[in-house]
Amino acid sequence: MMALALAACKGPYVNPLESVDPNIGGVGVLLQPTRPTVQLPNQLVRWSPARADLLDDRVWDFPLTLTTHRLQSVFGFLPIAEGFSDRTWQSAWQIYDQEVTTPYDYRSSLEGCDIRFTVAPKSGIIEVDFAAPGLLRFHALQGHGSFSLEDGVLRCSEAFAGMKAYAAVLFDCPVTVVEQAAGGNLILLKPEADKVVVRYGISYIDCDQALANLNREIPDTDFEKVRSAARDAWEKTLGRIAVRGGTEDQQRLFYTSFWRCCERMVDISEYGRYYSAFDHAVHESDRPFYVDNWIWDTHISLEPLQTILNPKQEEDKLDSYVQMYKQGGTMPSFAVVWGDWPAMTGNYAAVWMADSRAKGLNFDVETAYEGIRANSLDATLLPWRNGPCCELDDFYNEHGWYPALHPGEAETVSAVSLPWERRQAVSLSTAFSYADWATAQLARELGREDDVELFLNRAAFYRNVYRPDKKMFWPKDKEGNWIEGVDPRYMDRAYYTENNAYTFQWDVKHDLDGLFTLMGGREQAEKNLDDLFRIQIDMAKFNFFTILPDATGMVGQFAMGNEPSFHIPYIYNYLGSPWKTQKRIHHLIDNLFSDTVSGIPGDEDGGGMSSFVVFSMLGFFPVTPGIPVYAIGSPFFEESAITLPSGKKFTVRANGYSAENKYIQSARLNGKALDRSWFTHEELMAGGVLDLEMGPKPNKEWGRDNLPPSNINWKLE
Repeated sequence: MMALALAACKGPYVNPLESVDPNIGGVGVLLQPTRPTVQLPNQLVRWSPARADLLDDRVWDFPLTLTTHRLQSVFGFLPIAEGFSDRTWQSAWQIYDQEVTTPYDYRSSLEGCDIRFTVAPKSGIIEVDFAAPGLLRFHALQGHGSFSLEDGVLRCSEAFAGMKAYAAVLFDCPVTVVEQAAGGNLILLKPEADKVVVRYGISYIDCDQALANLNREIPDTDFEKVRSAARDAWEKTLGRIAVRGGTEDQQRLFYTSFWRCCERMVDISEYGRYYSAFDHAVHESDRPFYVDNWIWDTHISLEPLQTILNPKQEEDKLDSYVQMYKQGGTMPSFAVVWGDWPAMTGNYAAVWMADSRAKGLNFDVETAYEGIRANSLDATLLPWRNGPCCELDDFYNEHGWYPALHPGEAETVSAVSLPWERRQAVSLSTAFSYADWATAQLARELGREDDVELFLNRAAFYRNVYRPDKKMFWPKDKEGNWIEGVDPRYMDRAYYTENNAYTFQWDVKHDLDGLFTLMGGREQAEKNLDDLFRIQIDMAKFNFFTILPDATGMVGQFAMGNEPSFHIPYIYNYLGSPWKTQKRIHHLIDNLFSDTVSGIPGDEDGGGMSSFVVFSMLGFFPVTPGIPVYAIGSPFFEESAITLPSGKKFTVRANGYSAENKYIQSARLNGKALDRSWFTHEELMAGGVLDLEMGPKPNKEWGRDNLPPSNINWKLE
């Protein structure tokens, strides 16, 4: 089944699915590697071997599913040989070889057997081919589980993070219990056949529902039928974007990144019912219920990408957040399967929702607004905390900045997460300024003019931490004094989130015009932006990464490996120098991303970094979610075509493109000259063709005037 976008395009377009390599990034630069996950797009069952990374030649378990991206897995499964060398069955692991992973299936050779897996939405099917009689181990990975074999069905439950997962497992041959560990966390089964097919369903409701999910999705042992359906699903999903040109390496990087953008959020509804950890109840609903959004990472470009490709699905995701608020009383931050995980900083649900409304999506804005308004005014702003305001929040609400401590000054507020997270005082001030601006956009739509004024005033709080003599945002104590004796390159989470002062110098996406004014005008701002990529670290790297382990992929002071940096190269468009964006984007992607196991320069938090790659290789980027425009960069393909939900296509043609011809000489949108380095969401969704004439030298006049909007009062202009 060829994808729709491919069929409609002429010339040698790339086969998307064959270009995906799930092993890209499987060895982390410094922190977490990616996981080569087998699942259907945005669906519940996620299969990935439990091991350190792709350099580890041992598999400890094959979890029947990941419950939350990178955090917990449940129901470990491992086929092992009888009399398994010197390893006891309780602690056995397998050495694997000849491993092949695709988005839709997995296969490898283990010691004494071969294994294959493929997936359905809430279920999976495994084939194990033993060379000699073998055993099947099931293991409660979180340490609190039960397994019981009843009438040929293995019924499983496992407790994790305050809730339970359930599995129902069927075998195509009789199995018997060989041994069960004390406490019930492990069970060893012996199949009567050397080749065994294992089918299972997963549920967050109960075992009966898990069995119903399995029987509905995989009613028999036809492995190839399930595999073919999974492959078709990925061909359809990835076929929404077709590309022509570029190198094979770039094609693999692009489509692997696009594939990762389709993993989350995850629909945990189970055919008319779903369990919600937000009120610990089972709900009846025919609408999907999505969880697992790490919104600090994904609001920047993943959700905007899916707003283009899947607006109806985005509406379902937004409705899920509204339901979570109704059920739990708080608008979530990271809405994981076991509830709200208040990770990182900011009220970014507000940004996502404002961006969605600006682009025409429909959801219950009034109820959503209640939740994000309460998050801003009544809840603590501290990272990694939920609950009411603390004294630091009261200070922020009264004075307009988050007070910082001086070096060596002891923390006095017990709510602050110690010893690692700390106050992050500056980035809290900038993050909530942006979120409050987004909240003001929704307030205006609802006609709440008093709130518009309130939140636009709060949207300008970032100005209170701008230090003119340093030309950047700087920590300030409760008396209003600047913190002294600190180097902007090496300030840690006492002041900034995962990055240093240079990165957060640009953390005002909603008011770049105001930021440029603070910096002394566009000329000085452009110099500051140039300096960002050129000022070097002068301490040993191992010392630097002890302070800022998340700031990987460093180019000067720019951290390509961390999310707050993604929009920064595109700021040159807002300064009238889009040619510098064109140069910088190619420099960053060409040098820091590759189609190798070490090919991602930082944490890929389930689509955050990958969506930066997808947008940038297509040739544009949403710098300010909430303002429905895209800044034009420089494509990596001669042509790309996005099939829109309406059936129309938006095509980007880079005429004359090559590795050398990366600079835009002129542009046309639907045949009309385009003298600006940006276009609107409305123009994109109407379909059409963006023609870019490319060359080896920059045209410094193109895009110099008619700059993209980023102003705190942009709706009023």
